[in-house]
Amino acid sequence: MTSGFEDLLAANADYAADFHYGGFDGIAHAGIGVVTCMDSRIPPLEMLGLKPGDAKVLRSAGGRVTEVTLTGLVLGVQLLGVRRIMVIPHTRCAMAAMSEDDLRAKVETAAGKPAGYLPIHVIPDQLEALRHDVTAVREHPLIGDDILVGGFMYDVDTGRLTQIV
Repeated sequence: MTSGFEDLLAANADYAADFHYGGFDGIAHAGIGVVTCMDSRIPPLEMLGLKPGDAKVLRSAGGRVTEVTLTGLVLGVQLLGVRRIMVIPHTRCAMAAMSEDDLRAKVETAAGKPAGYLPIHVIPDQLEALRHDVTAVREHPLIGDDILVGGFMYDVDTGRLTQIV
């Protein structure tokens, strides 16, 4: 019986054969927390010169700070050594390039069924959304004034980060 995951399980076996991260404590050893998009063009650790064990990475559609990512940031700050937080959306993001109706229509076409129940929150102004998200993190009572929070834009065509906030 095949599961359709054989290629990934084989790749994992190769990875595990040379695995050297066992015993890590779960602390963000570089003290970094990152919120970025789920886009596969974004390699969060590599683009910051980090390695596994250095940062807590949270992903969401559009790189937005959501209730779930904010919870992760609070846990990172309070329990896991996060001292600096980077919120990083990116260029050419589908969540910022289409209207909610257009995006929903694309999902419905791909799925072959209505997507009316799917919560889709497009981003009409990425920079304004980024400023809002950075403010939400900075003002959260469980984040703390001693935590540095910045907003950045990642360019998927050049790999460069630009600090916006």
